[in-house]
Amino acid sequence: MRWLLHLACPLLVTALFAAPAVAQDAPQAEPEKKVSFHREVRPILQLHCQGCHQPAKRLGDLVLTSYAELKRGGETEEPGFIPGKPDESELLKQLLPQDGKPPAMPKDRPPLSEKEIATLRQWIAQGAEDDTPMSDRAVVDMAHPPVYVLPPVITSVAYSPDGNLIAVSGYHEVLLHKSDGSEIVARLVGLSERIESAIFSPDGKFLAVTGGSPGRFGEVQIWDVEKKQLVLSAHVGYDTVYGASWSHDGKLVAFGCADNNVRAIEAETGKQVLQQGAHTDWVLDTYFSTDSSHLVSVSRDRSLKLTEVATQRFVDNITSITPGALKGGLNSVDRHPTKDEVVVGGADGAPKIFRIYRDPGKPRQIGDDFNLIRAFESMPGRICTVAYNQDGTSILAGSSFDDPQAGVRLGELRAYSAADGKLLWKSSAAIGSVYCADYRPDGAQIVAAGFDGKVRIFDAATGQIATEFSAVPLNAQ
Repeated sequence: MRWLLHLACPLLVTALFAAPAVAQDAPQAEPEKKVSFHREVRPILQLHCQGCHQPAKRLGDLVLTSYAELKRGGETEEPGFIPGKPDESELLKQLLPQDGKPPAMPKDRPPLSEKEIATLRQWIAQGAEDDTPMSDRAVVDMAHPPVYVLPPVITSVAYSPDGNLIAVSGYHEVLLHKSDGSEIVARLVGLSERIESAIFSPDGKFLAVTGGSPGRFGEVQIWDVEKKQLVLSAHVGYDTVYGASWSHDGKLVAFGCADNNVRAIEAETGKQVLQQGAHTDWVLDTYFSTDSSHLVSVSRDRSLKLTEVATQRFVDNITSITPGALKGGLNSVDRHPTKDEVVVGGADGAPKIFRIYRDPGKPRQIGDDFNLIRAFESMPGRICTVAYNQDGTSILAGSSFDDPQAGVRLGELRAYSAADGKLLWKSSAAIGSVYCADYRPDGAQIVAAGFDGKVRIFDAATGQIATEFSAVPLNAQ
């Protein structure tokens, strides 16, 4: 029998060791991926829903900017979702076709993609947990405006057409000041953490605001100035947007994007009517031609480009495209009040005036800079803002630069004669970096602001500071 066992043992050993190997090679079911509200669900709501459902614009009494508000639901008194029951959740009912009818939401916009719907469904089916970090749960809205311990960096200031108000950027808000700095008239608090521009419409009835939350979303806001109400919020892409400008009739708002595109939307509906992608870097500012048939845009790619609005067609590089001719990106553009000429400023510190349209009889040549009308004396640092006065006779430029010896950031504000380039005056005494400036419509004064959070009013004729004030109310605590 011993020889039988000797023969059987190898078979027994093989069987014993082979069985686990078969089990290990069998396909294993992977655990279902946990969907994150903060990282996956919230961005979907930001992109498609928060334009109409936010604290400043509670359409249907529904707010979709936080987990708690989403769960509460809106005027139907139905909760936004029922954990574990996606098919019974109001959120999905509104986003999916019902009884042969198209989805009710988003209103007047394309429906969500299958992937986005699947993400929302899976999140609810898994229990609809809230993983929002504590740092993102603070409420900032019209009822709970930001509280400032230190002044914010100011990126935008603009006079109203009647000269009675100044719109000043803050954190999550635009503050409307009386033009003498004596009082804050309104605090327009919205979703965007960062405000990049705030510009009054030609009739002064509305305020276009561009900004967003870096790395999350871009947003264009349209506010009713008299009612102090948000009338439109259009979300654009996944990063902040810049440089708002109005068409002459107040129907369109153009702006630049960090995805290298220049865009324009209808101010009333938010419908996109222009997208041009000829730039190769962030687009930082825009301005319409006198009849709004064309749009000019400046970018970190060192170019000033011309776009035809009706066709969305890139027409021309207004600046020279000769390699090495441009010394850095362009940050700001403003148009002459009555002519199709623009002043631009950027990293090389020299303001320049260009005509928008190239003479069709002038042959294009490498190395030409035919559209250039005038280059002004260079300023220290890089130019962050430029502006024409009310009749186009003078231009304003503000700059920013670092003083390595003092270890501080400084700035300078200059006024030039537009006709001959003569320097009219300059101001640099303890004003810090100048990121934004504007002429009062009557041309008598200038408002400027920047790194130190103070708003300063200058005499336009002399450059002397008339008054200065804090952009925001400061909490000493």
